[in-house]
Amino acid sequence: MAYMYILECSDRTLYVGSTHFLEHRLAQHKEGEGAAYTRSRLPVRLLYFEQFDRVADAYRREKQVQGWSRTKRLALVHGKLDRLPDLAKKRFPKDH
Repeated sequence: MAYMYILECSDRTLYVGSTHFLEHRLAQHKEGEGAAYTRSRLPVRLLYFEQFDRVADAYRREKQVQGWSRTKRLALVHGKLDRLPDLAKKRFPKDH
């Protein structure tokens, strides 16, 4: 098994990662042994995860979600999947 996961850091930023062993990786993050990004933003908490059969699929999903806005990530976390397509549309400023 492999996992893509989203953590909320102490500064309310969202961190997206992937791993083979979710519980072990979460423990690493919480102990300050995870990514440099989360290390300086402790404590962290797990908001969301998806399970995959292959780590390559989890990694691909990680990279996809990393490219999303905070709003779109939170829609995923809260199960508002119907909002994802609209949140993917680029917004351009209107001409004056």
